[in-house]
Amino acid sequence: MPRDFLTTADWSRAELDALLDAAARFKRGADRAKPLAGRSVALVFFNPSLRTRASMQVGIYELGGQAVVLEPGGTSWTLEHRAGVVMDADKTEHVREFVRVLGRYCAAIGVRTFAALQDWQEERTDPVLAAFARHSAVPIINLESAMHHPCQALADMLTIREKLGSERKRVLLTWAWHPKPLPMAVPNSFALAAAQVGHDLTIAHPPGYELDEELIREINSRTFDAGATVRVTDDVDEAFDGAQVVYAKSWGSRQFYGAAQDDIEQRAQYRADWIVDEAKMARTDGAIFMHCLPVRRNVIVTDAVIDSPRSVVIDEAENRLHVQKAVLARLSGGEG
Repeated sequence: MPRDFLTTADWSRAELDALLDAAARFKRGADRAKPLAGRSVALVFFNPSLRTRASMQVGIYELGGQAVVLEPGGTSWTLEHRAGVVMDADKTEHVREFVRVLGRYCAAIGVRTFAALQDWQEERTDPVLAAFARHSAVPIINLESAMHHPCQALADMLTIREKLGSERKRVLLTWAWHPKPLPMAVPNSFALAAAQVGHDLTIAHPPGYELDEELIREINSRTFDAGATVRVTDDVDEAFDGAQVVYAKSWGSRQFYGAAQDDIEQRAQYRADWIVDEAKMARTDGAIFMHCLPVRRNVIVTDAVIDSPRSVVIDEAENRLHVQKAVLARLSGGEG
């Protein structure tokens, strides 16, 4: 069993299925175990959060534990993660000490650190998250990093299972216009998890907004292992045909990484077409609509779609609580 929860790629399909089963038990109240009784979990937030912060704090409490919330540069010292660096600038403490100290207090550490959207080759390696995992003696849980958001992806898979059953589904991950470039963690993790659990996956995006090539190779491999299919298209309308799940998310272009204004100018041409609206949803096979939230209404998706009975965005948000309880229970030695 993996020691950390950094990306679903580290977990087998059987292990992911076991987490989903455990999450379902927590949700229906069939599992009231307290594997964190008398223990604490540190939650380190480099970035703002609503669902992640609230669901983790509530989940830790419901498992009998105590959450210790830290915000580097706010409620704790600024942190340096690079190895061998001369710390004569604005960073006060190194991750090497920070993580080892927390490990003496806490049973696990959750970390949330977004991409800075400055250096693609560096950020695709998840340097901050990797530093936490390298120096920690207790499990590290990825609460969203530059490249991955596995807790969100697991909640997404649970939502699809709840609404449509556990059989293979036709799943569409579609890019959407947004006024500024965003990180790729959510689309990366959704596509990867969908492939791992065996859904037929379509990824739709405009030219120039391809996901990481190594990740796509991993997705293709996992899809093949599951006996499913994956395809990529830039036809925003055709992509919706026959879909049973529509997942909307915007992300930035790798070719404009570190040049946000160039990306903004490039994406302007896609504003009118790359939005999830009633006409596109009408092309689907009665698809459910999904988004990780927060979402910009009438930018990513129209009011009519997100407020329709086919929208499951609030269910996804609730399911963050249940899947994270399953992860916490498993990593802490419980039966989750």
